[in-house]
Amino acid sequence: MEDERDLVTFTDEEGNEFDLEVIDYFEHNGKEYAVLVDADLPEDPEEDFEVCIMEIVVNEEEDMEEFVPVADDLLDELFAIAEKRMECWDCDADDCEGCEKTEE
Repeated sequence: MEDERDLVTFTDEEGNEFDLEVIDYFEHNGKEYAVLVDADLPEDPEEDFEVCIMEIVVNEEEDMEEFVPVADDLLDELFAIAEKRMECWDCDADDCEGCEKTEE
């Protein structure tokens, strides 16, 4: 059975729709962020792909979450957090320093 994917549809400046897949969520400084990749990732794990981080903002009037671009001055910090989290996905908690599995 295939895992359910968390897809979000966006619209570009020309009105074309495209899907991104949320591969992780994390909180930082009281805000929630999502790590997104192209929904059609390449089959080859060695092939490069783009990663996007967006802030999740709750629109209480419409009772929905909105994905908002992150300020440029935060990107390096957020990418470092996301990269560390991805390194820990398949780790053995006893061998991983800084992994959230070891913080439990």
